[in-house]
Amino acid sequence: MLKTTIIGASGYTGAELALMVQKHPELTLAGLYVSANSADAGKCISQLHGRLAGVVEMDVLPLSDPQAVAEQCDVVFLATAHEVSHNLAPIFLEQGCQVFDLSGAFRVKGDDFYPTYYGFEHQHVSWLDKAAYGLAEWNESEIAQSQLIAVAGCYPTASQLAIKPLLAKELLDTAQWPVINATSGVSGAGRKASMTNSFCEVSLQAYGVFNHRHQPEIANHLGCEVIFTPHLGNFKRGILATVTMKLKAGVTLEQVNAAFEAAYAGKPAVRLKGDVLPRLQEVEMTPFCDLGWKVQGEHIIVISAIDNLLKGASSQAMQCLNIHYGFSPLTALL
Repeated sequence: MLKTTIIGASGYTGAELALMVQKHPELTLAGLYVSANSADAGKCISQLHGRLAGVVEMDVLPLSDPQAVAEQCDVVFLATAHEVSHNLAPIFLEQGCQVFDLSGAFRVKGDDFYPTYYGFEHQHVSWLDKAAYGLAEWNESEIAQSQLIAVAGCYPTASQLAIKPLLAKELLDTAQWPVINATSGVSGAGRKASMTNSFCEVSLQAYGVFNHRHQPEIANHLGCEVIFTPHLGNFKRGILATVTMKLKAGVTLEQVNAAFEAAYAGKPAVRLKGDVLPRLQEVEMTPFCDLGWKVQGEHIIVISAIDNLLKGASSQAMQCLNIHYGFSPLTALL
């Protein structure tokens, strides 16, 4: 049994991970931690997240000595802020732990990426170079081999799963950049209350226009530029991404269908709907990405739907763990 620790356990993603670890036949929950100054420190996880009552009854402890925690676990999930993960990951890695980081701290290699988009200079470039990008369906070999998995972001997951099959088969005219319009539920802003995620204040709106940090993450890992506009929706969870792309001249619907089928054959977390367009209610509380598409002339529109807290975060992290250790990919996820 792999002794598994979750840092940032009191948030939505941390709670989902705690449930998955508890359900996993090869993992045992070694500890739940939050920052030393968190108001959640010392409370039982089931007190913070009532649906865990009777399932996970463990106190959330303050992380006062990361080194000591690292010595007592085999696997750590970092469901923490970007700079926190940046500082903590090397401590666990140097102790020999397998690290799954759900923040953006190790996702993109680039000299000016972190100062520009995250506001800090990256101090652990050697680990950044060694990190595998945790987009489960596309990076299995790297995930299987790396000690540090930088789990893909929620918007990038929904977007890349829609675009990559067409790029892989060279069906797109990338002179016209793919245009991604994606809407997320308010849980993507985290559990801490603020005016921006108060349900009484939330209205359907675009944000981060031309400057959202997920745009360069998407473009970097696709190998082509994109236009990405995120939106905040007045619902709890889920992401619906609508991606408009230009096909190369002469590309047929049959070629498009074959590209998606080739990409996701044997990939149980992606469900191909063809011309039946996905809906959020069909992916909420599931580890799946549903993909549907329509072709007209030289253009294709692909609709991608995921649960932002699951396929966009915690269940993808667990998928990566399953890939890394050779377990069945959806273990503990259904």
